[in-house]
Amino acid sequence: MQVVEVLVPGGKATPGPPLGPAIGPLGLNVKQVVDAINKATKDFEGLPVPVKIIVKEDRSFEIEVGVPPVSALVKKELSIEKGAHKPKHEVVGNLTMDQVIKIAKIKKKQMLSYTLKSAVKEVLGTCVSMGVTVEGKHPKDVIKEIEEGLIEIPEEEEE
Repeated sequence: MQVVEVLVPGGKATPGPPLGPAIGPLGLNVKQVVDAINKATKDFEGLPVPVKIIVKEDRSFEIEVGVPPVSALVKKELSIEKGAHKPKHEVVGNLTMDQVIKIAKIKKKQMLSYTLKSAVKEVLGTCVSMGVTVEGKHPKDVIKEIEEGLIEIPEEEEE
């Protein structure tokens, strides 16, 4: 069994690099793999998505789709191309607290966080480095307000 890990554009993988050269030598039908990846990643269209292709001895394969990086999810929420060049001096967008919580819920399984509250703080940390404000405030101030209990983060029900 072999595992190939690649970062592909959601819903738009092609037989070219990075996929083709990575899986071609393994004897797989590249078109089948590309079609399967595109079907599995269509919800993340346009975002970079980490994908694991698990190739079995009999040349069958399984695909595991990861979740795009927090920065990509923030950019999608704000409909922006990229973060600020100078995050300390530039603001490229403003998220609502609901959007931050939504991103934290999407990413929580891949994060080191055990609680939604700490996942939200991780998303806010990414916002700092991207030049994104939350509810019109600097993300560090929002983190402080969460710490002080001024902003309630609901603990989500277990799925």
